[in-house]
Amino acid sequence: MLRRQFLPTLAAAAAPLAAQTAPPNIVVIYADDLGVGDLGCYGSPVIKTPNLDKMAAEGMRFTQFYSASPYCSPSRAALLTGRLPIRSGMNVVLFPDSKGGLQDSETTGAELLKQRGYATACVGKWHLGHLPQYLPMKHGFDSYFGIPYSNDMSPGTAPPQMVASRKSKWPPLPVMRNGDVELQEPDQSRITGLYTDEAIKFLRASTAAKKPFYLYLPHTMPHWPLAASAKFKGKSLRGLYGDAVEELDWGVGEIFRTLRELKQDRNTFVFFSSDNGPARYLNQEGGAAGMLRDGKATTWEGGQREPAIAWWPGKIAPSVSHAFGTTMDLVPTMAKLAGASLPTDRVYDGRDLSDVLFRNGAGREPEMYYYLAGELRAARKGPWKLHVITNQNTPVRKPAAPIDPPLLYHLDHDPGEEWDLAAKHPDVVRDMLAFMAKHKAEVVPGAPQT
Repeated sequence: MLRRQFLPTLAAAAAPLAAQTAPPNIVVIYADDLGVGDLGCYGSPVIKTPNLDKMAAEGMRFTQFYSASPYCSPSRAALLTGRLPIRSGMNVVLFPDSKGGLQDSETTGAELLKQRGYATACVGKWHLGHLPQYLPMKHGFDSYFGIPYSNDMSPGTAPPQMVASRKSKWPPLPVMRNGDVELQEPDQSRITGLYTDEAIKFLRASTAAKKPFYLYLPHTMPHWPLAASAKFKGKSLRGLYGDAVEELDWGVGEIFRTLRELKQDRNTFVFFSSDNGPARYLNQEGGAAGMLRDGKATTWEGGQREPAIAWWPGKIAPSVSHAFGTTMDLVPTMAKLAGASLPTDRVYDGRDLSDVLFRNGAGREPEMYYYLAGELRAARKGPWKLHVITNQNTPVRKPAAPIDPPLLYHLDHDPGEEWDLAAKHPDVVRDMLAFMAKHKAEVVPGAPQT
């Protein structure tokens, strides 16, 4: 990949956060099913993403950043709480007939920031429970606009493999404003534009009110069924999938344009990532994981290693970081930036990324637990990753099955997980099995919500 690596200047690296006169605004933009190989700044030769590329050139682009799950609902629970989804019981995807959701006992980053005087808004795909007690306003957000679950979860859009008797009982796909349904079965080619407009309204209103703001913008695209507005449809080299991603990039650009217009860009921390890897089993209608193996709904690297870009002019120096990070790190990092304290009555799996972001630090040793459907299937410690249960979605779908002996990969040398080294390193296999057993003995699972 040809890309200049920028090194932080001494002035930028030394810029003290203590000099911040007001708590920073925070914007988190979250794509759906976007692959690490789908952005120009990550090497895509066919999808044009000039706004995200500029964000990466001006900020920090991560190469080892992970979602906590290869599924939608668990990954969102982890991002908002800073905790592995097994702890909240958010183990698999929620549906329109699901009775569960993110519990009151969980504390979100929005709740922490709201206590510090922030205006908070969620605009986009929620997918943490559609019943009133689970909606964003119950979890620290002042307002909500968007689709409460995935855009394929209605009688009209559900995929053919969905059981007909089940999808026939689902309501029309809703677009909600706070607790009320505003639209049904929306024209999905308008969704990215609608979200962008609502997000900009929130930025303007918060700035006018002179309040620090936290915008959580989880986009629906490029989750299937794909859609793009007339301005973008048919314009990319990558078909409708590329059209949807290029419109998403446009929306990101509109957020940055607004921040600059409002003179809030120098006081706003913006983070971009994706909830899980690409749905490669959809072929041309799914994304790309670059050199990583497989994608969504698997615990191979392509399912959980994500594009991730952090931006804050004058605070984050232009750079490419190989530090390990996860979406669970956002809550501790946001709490630090806002001067909030994390609750002490629970375990946090995320860690404050300030040293990486603002001093270009090397970060902590990678430790990652790969759960799927509430089951620990793999783990990473340092460069080593051990699989004890695997499934795959490409090139053909195979169900989960235990692996005996386990599969061992050195991710620094082999991020594509091609060369199993278990036979050469039985000592590492033993250590990794003990590492996984210790975690399983210590973790306290939450009541399953699905």
